[in-house]
Amino acid sequence: MNLRRIFRKIIKITLPLALGVILLWYLYRNQDITEMKRVISQGVNYNIILLSLVFGLLANVVRGFRWSMLIDSLGKHVSRRNAIYAVLGNYAINMALPRVGEIWRCSVVAKYEKIPFAKLLGTLFVDRLMDTTVVGSLTLCLCIFNIGFFRKFFHDNPPVFIATLNDLLTSVWTYIALALFIVALWYIFVKLKHLSMVQKATALILNVWEGVRSLWKIEYKIRFIVETLMIWGGYFLYFYITFFAFDFTRDLGIRIALIAFAMSSIGVAVPVQGGIGVWHFMVISTLVAFGVNKTDAGAFAMVVFAVQTIWVVLTGLIAIAILPIINNKGKS
Repeated sequence: MNLRRIFRKIIKITLPLALGVILLWYLYRNQDITEMKRVISQGVNYNIILLSLVFGLLANVVRGFRWSMLIDSLGKHVSRRNAIYAVLGNYAINMALPRVGEIWRCSVVAKYEKIPFAKLLGTLFVDRLMDTTVVGSLTLCLCIFNIGFFRKFFHDNPPVFIATLNDLLTSVWTYIALALFIVALWYIFVKLKHLSMVQKATALILNVWEGVRSLWKIEYKIRFIVETLMIWGGYFLYFYITFFAFDFTRDLGIRIALIAFAMSSIGVAVPVQGGIGVWHFMVISTLVAFGVNKTDAGAFAMVVFAVQTIWVVLTGLIAIAILPIINNKGKS
């Protein structure tokens, strides 16, 4: 059993990473490595890149404040420090195990704050829902005003999932399976509700739903919206400022930066460590579409991703190390 668990953990880590690395190899296999090395060693203002890191950190700190607001709305006051450090640690863990960081974030706050894990999971769902809403809205607006770019992008890089989704939606078996699933749920939660396992599952679902409802219970809704805008404004500056570190991107302008940012955000959503490979593909494809040399675009993606990944891991590991120290002090 232990060997099986270890094997599953290894697969969870190595499979997404391997897919990302394969995509990286595919993207860079025909690149002029000598020229790319020259750009990386001589054509980058690393002081500007380091400046951009401040905005990424500030955005995640604000995310910690916003999450603590959601938790407070449950009537469970949470330490702002614990919420912030948990958010920072969340991103570091995701670099090793995609999406596991979110579970860890809820677990560590549940441990130190004595708040039910399921309710925290509900607030996390709201947190991620807001991210999806912002990225979706931004992408939709950019699509409307830059329809030519997106039409060409999806023509040159047709997303397989759209064809798969279309096949699923037009198949009668999809709706039969959905109907059977609904009937099975009804039978379990209505006819078998006396079973202890079903009662535990029901309690878990209700606790998660209570966390989701935290959005409607927030006392300072305007502040929540402002902090959401601050988070994504920070993320954009985190990305956009790096344009000024390279000669070939500094004059592209904010419109192209917004498009590249939206595409990179979609890439990060893919469950691969830090979006590795997918993030590079989105950014490189966007920059090339607006006239940047492919080698230069590859160098940009390589440098920005590497520096920002090191920063996320470093700040996250520091936060993970600090959490038990500040909570043990509180007990002593």
